[in-house]
Amino acid sequence: MAKVKPKRKSTWVDMTAMVDVAFLLLTFFILVSQFRPEEVVTVTPPSSTSDAKVPEGDLIQITMDGEGRVFFGMAGKNNRMQMLDNIGEARAIEFTEQEKEEFSLLENFGTPLKDLKSYLASGKEARKNYDQSTEGIPVDSNNNELEYWIRAAKGVSRQAPVAIKGDRLAKYPVFEDVVNTLRDLNENRFKLVTGSEGEQVAFVE
Repeated sequence: MAKVKPKRKSTWVDMTAMVDVAFLLLTFFILVSQFRPEEVVTVTPPSSTSDAKVPEGDLIQITMDGEGRVFFGMAGKNNRMQMLDNIGEARAIEFTEQEKEEFSLLENFGTPLKDLKSYLASGKEARKNYDQSTEGIPVDSNNNELEYWIRAAKGVSRQAPVAIKGDRLAKYPVFEDVVNTLRDLNENRFKLVTGSEGEQVAFVE
């Protein structure tokens, strides 16, 4: 009796639809992705065992480097533009639309108010050189500009959490000045940003 040979079925699969979907997803992620602006100062925070993540959203961050300089920043481009409007109104400083746009791109800054306009007018490369030599935001009792910026940021979002990110070599008197400034403004709840196995975490103080 002759053997019946089964018909071979084709293994060819039309991948056109799958490739189209892949490219659509790739295009979507490229369009909605937001690149994080470059920070003007890099610090190495002390490590901890906390596993709480740094909060997202309207975060206000105060950064201290190992040289004792203080930097300030607020998340969100629109938030930063509104914050600059608030500081201008409070300190009687008028900012142009171009200056507001430049400021909105800054992740953080350590510029005294007297130098802010010239800082914004300089190019990106010039600002990098300035960031290396800046004295930071004054926090001394005679000229506490950090207080102005915190008020301006809270005027944008009263519920915005405050996070302090300090280098492990940061000077304690500077940290004390920052904390005292927050307490003077009745901001008694803030977060400390620490490091844990290469990832940033935060815990409530």
